Amino acid sequence: MPSETPPADTLCRSAGCPHLSGTHLGRESLEKEPLEDKEAKELLWIRPDAPSRCSWQLGRPVSDSPHCHAALVKSPKILPDILKKIGDTPMVRINKIGRNFGLKCELLAKCEFFNAGGSVKDRISLRMVEDAEREGTLKPGDTIIEPTSGNTGIGLALAAAVKGYRCIIVMPEKMSTEKVDVLRALGAEIVRTPTNARFDSPESHVGVAWRLRNEIPNSHILDQYRNASNPLAHYDITAEEILQQCDGRLDMLVASAGTGGTITGVARKLKEKCPGCKIVGVDPEGSILAEPEELNQTEQTAYEVEGIGYDFIPTVLDRTVVDKWFKSNDEEAFAFARMLIAQEGLLCGGSSGSAMSVAVKAAQELQEGQRCVVILPDSVRNYMSKFLSDKWMLQKGFMKEEISVKKPWWWHLQVQELSLSAPLTVLPTVTCEHTIEILREKGFDQAPVVDESGVILGMVTLGNMLSSLLAGKVQPSDQVCKVIYKQFKQIVSREECSTVETWAGPISWAHLPCPGLPLLTATTSAGWLPSLSSTKRSPWSSGSPDDSVLPEGRRNPDLHGLTTASV
Repeated sequence: MPSETPPADTLCRSAGCPHLSGTHLGRESLEKEPLEDKEAKELLWIRPDAPSRCSWQLGRPVSDSPHCHAALVKSPKILPDILKKIGDTPMVRINKIGRNFGLKCELLAKCEFFNAGGSVKDRISLRMVEDAEREGTLKPGDTIIEPTSGNTGIGLALAAAVKGYRCIIVMPEKMSTEKVDVLRALGAEIVRTPTNARFDSPESHVGVAWRLRNEIPNSHILDQYRNASNPLAHYDITAEEILQQCDGRLDMLVASAGTGGTITGVARKLKEKCPGCKIVGVDPEGSILAEPEELNQTEQTAYEVEGIGYDFIPTVLDRTVVDKWFKSNDEEAFAFARMLIAQEGLLCGGSSGSAMSVAVKAAQELQEGQRCVVILPDSVRNYMSKFLSDKWMLQKGFMKEEISVKKPWWWHLQVQELSLSAPLTVLPTVTCEHTIEILREKGFDQAPVVDESGVILGMVTLGNMLSSLLAGKVQPSDQVCKVIYKQFKQIVSREECSTVETWAGPISWAHLPCPGLPLLTATTSAGWLPSLSSTKRSPWSSGSPDDSVLPEGRRNPDLHGLTTASV
């Protein structure tokens, strides 16, 4: 790794923490280096697990703090911008889950997915940006770079979009596609890194972020792992909200840990104002944040839950304020996240499930009249293609097929039992113009392309032909073979429909067997068989038990013989 000498723009700041700014070498003071010397050196970085020198102590007056503290203020009726919709998240009573697991205490959820960007990390993102602006570190036209699992990146990208900064987010490959899509929509630039790279590897999201920081002029890593603004955002605001919402009465707080800023900031304030409250930390199996160290002993090194756990101890994490740690696992985390959605109507993410799975265990010791608060960090928005999907849950082994949600009528049928009639087919020599006319006349939007001997060459869609014509890629007189999809997989007619439905892959076509035609298929992200119960009877199909409930006039050839989905 590069040298551990900190760059000039990450030195102690008036609103930052001088006790968090020390390097891995533990120097007692930091001296600003001349620019010419710094530029001549090899690439610089600061370890995200550098020992903390924070001076916070329980009982020490806030007036002795080296930080600039923020006050909890009431929001105006009309917000000047969306950044003012960060904070003031609701506290919601959990009714069914607590009762179902035999809890005697009151169970409450602090729903952080109601922040503007959808997660608790919006709080620290805004705080880090505004503190850096106030100190003069971050100036108009500068670039924000951040290594993150995604939620801090979304918060920073949101702030950058409103304030006009360039934003570069470096994140491991395992993070969801939804996070990447949201980041890009906010104008951020995305750099992906190997999931299995150690944090101190040059290929890790931390290492790559520091390399970019040293290559891009006027760029800054706000560094959530070390930045005092991270726990301060929760000490000053999140904890105060919890205390106000609970009228100062709570007996247990359960929070998962990633950087550790949330649990550190909230716990420190609760220890000061509600000393009897027990702080419970949640750490996923495969992470090393929990104490005692024996809890972390496992052969597992990877986990699917995003946003929590690390293979190093972030500088901002103060484990001394956590009374007890629990380890969570993926299967329970996703089961509880889905439970929160289905039973409580809370559209939360996987790490929320981690916290709740621990809360129902830890809160068993509480009695009637006592209260447990669980922090739910983020929204389901980022995980629509992951734990919200039965297909994904089945593939990862987190759900047994028999406990999946209600199965359609065709689930256990063999493909050959569907008794489908032959679909409309097109020869490869037919022009695009004529094919479009045929599809429109028949009310279809796709068809298989076959040669004279009946061999299937691929699939053609109305949408693809029209877009290709508009883009000038083909002419109306060109043969349809120029716009066909050619990738398929073979299935056998004895295959169960449920097996085919749960396939996953990058190809966008599926074809059910028909008399006289070979079996051609390719999987889609949208699935193919589900449409069997939602498509009107057409020449492509022999019908289904659900035909009678379909909207009148719906003509979607999607899928009694074929289906399409965007690749």
